[in-house]
Amino acid sequence: MAQQPARFDVAISGASYAGMALACALADALGDELRIALIDRAAPPAATSGQQSNHAHDARAFALSAASRHLLQAIGVWDSIAHAAQPVTGIELTDSPLDAGVRPVLLRYDNVTGDGEAATHIVPAHLLADALRARVAAHPSITLLAPASATGFSASDATATVQLADGREINAALVIAADGRKSTLREAANIKLIGWDYAQTGIVTTVQHAHPHEGRAVQHFLPGGPFAILPLTGNRACITWSEDAREAARILALDDDGFLREVEKRFGGRLGAITLEGPRQSWPLSMHLARSYVAQRFALIGDAAHGVHPIAGQGLNLGLRDVAALTEAVADNMRLGFDAGDALALRRYERWRRFDSAVSTATFDGINRLFSSDATLLRSAREFGLGVVDRVPALKRFFVEEAAGLTGDVPKLLSGKRV
Repeated sequence: MAQQPARFDVAISGASYAGMALACALADALGDELRIALIDRAAPPAATSGQQSNHAHDARAFALSAASRHLLQAIGVWDSIAHAAQPVTGIELTDSPLDAGVRPVLLRYDNVTGDGEAATHIVPAHLLADALRARVAAHPSITLLAPASATGFSASDATATVQLADGREINAALVIAADGRKSTLREAANIKLIGWDYAQTGIVTTVQHAHPHEGRAVQHFLPGGPFAILPLTGNRACITWSEDAREAARILALDDDGFLREVEKRFGGRLGAITLEGPRQSWPLSMHLARSYVAQRFALIGDAAHGVHPIAGQGLNLGLRDVAALTEAVADNMRLGFDAGDALALRRYERWRRFDSAVSTATFDGINRLFSSDATLLRSAREFGLGVVDRVPALKRFFVEEAAGLTGDVPKLLSGKRV
């Protein structure tokens, strides 16, 4: 006799940052009776083998907004990473040619909200991933299916069925794709994308520097793309760098000494001598936005729904906004007696998130195009615009509150409230 598919209230494909955060948020909001399946392609490290985390070699660091910090605090994750979170006290922007001997700061502002908290914290990616995974493991209502991958799904008025690569099937009232930019389940749901590739490559590494950064982040706008210096705890910084794809290929082919010289050329020398402290990583840059965020008993979150240029470091923050909105929409409806995949909750989630995501995607795309040009007239216009903002405190405060994720119709979790 064929084995009956396991039954869950919610099935999440992808144990990404957004996927794990959503599983925790739903479990916290709706209690231990909620049955959640979290499908992860990677096998979890054995607790007693000394095996490293799946994320141990991730060189990235995330610029987490104040709203994202509130969410992580609400789901019990923040306290375990707070020791490694560097508050960003101020931000400086420059716009200069690569060979400029001096890079004047065109815009400088304090990165503190009206409530006196840092609008941004920089957190190493691998520490956040491990903290989320530990929180997932602590929830009795979350079943981790790993290693496993979802290959397709179908939905009816009554339920949805997810097919796994090993031949198993699971049933759920709601299926959520958190499986990244090349989402298999998004394709299975026949949801199309708007998007394009950039002729740029993203590069990330960590450096140590001689002088204290004092919590200040720096964004150099260079012709090949933005070069961001994100402060980490200690005299360290995460370099998040967008470069012309052909030039990036040349740079990435260099040995460590040659690669460090290229970093130094862009770093600006303001923090003294630098040394490489971690591996380098790279990936091609692109933009996409899903034409719909929901289908029958189905929703997209995170990179499965939207992929933005890393120029403002907002990719994960947008994903955590999805988490907060979907958690609230589903929890509110389930408390009224509906199941997790009810269409009213999904439509509410889409209305809440798609417009904001579209505006953010278009804004980051436009900023990248505007600043990745060395044309004299454009450079003059940019310098004039940044100079105006630098002289208008109200505009600076608006940018800080916007980056903190505290403007507009904010879901409860982003304000640090329980759902």
